[in-house]
Amino acid sequence: MAKRRKVSNPLALAVLAELTIEPMHPYEMGRRLKEQGKDRNIKYNRSSLYMVVEQLRKAGFVAERETVRDTQRPERTVYALTAEGRAELDDWMRELVAEPQHEYPVFGVALSLLAALPVRESVDLLARRLEALDARIDASRAALHQAGAMDLHPMFVIEEDYALALLRAERRYTENLIGQLGEPEFGRTLDEYLRRLE
Repeated sequence: MAKRRKVSNPLALAVLAELTIEPMHPYEMGRRLKEQGKDRNIKYNRSSLYMVVEQLRKAGFVAERETVRDTQRPERTVYALTAEGRAELDDWMRELVAEPQHEYPVFGVALSLLAALPVRESVDLLARRLEALDARIDASRAALHQAGAMDLHPMFVIEEDYALALLRAERRYTENLIGQLGEPEFGRTLDEYLRRLE
């Protein structure tokens, strides 16, 4: 069972991890997260990043290190990870890696309500989804190929490898579902079942 955390936003976890490298200001954190492609897995914008840093500060996980003045830019506060922040990062990461969590993917919601659409339309829409999945699989493969060409250690692209595995699994599932829905007997039995519910 997931622990109740003072700050539970996945962006907070990314901020804590970035601060293990060195103290930095939120603008720099955001730049690095984007450069590393973490914005594909963690949804954030500039204001949410600053808000999370403030929540982490209030929780005692980060502390202000210094304020930097630059004539070209506004004043910036540099934050550092505290001992409590490091302990929180380690504990949270161990939990996320070791314990499967129940997630609520939107495709699962759509599948749970798929009977609301006519079977033929569902098949057509799922076929469009297959095309979109193929495009995403190709993009993911290209990203991994590029990382390999740059001689990056696999640990630095592990989330892309995971994303590709999920995309492939979803593609297989969707293709199988199209096959099931496309069988004439399936559509007839579903229509009969829905009529009985009326």
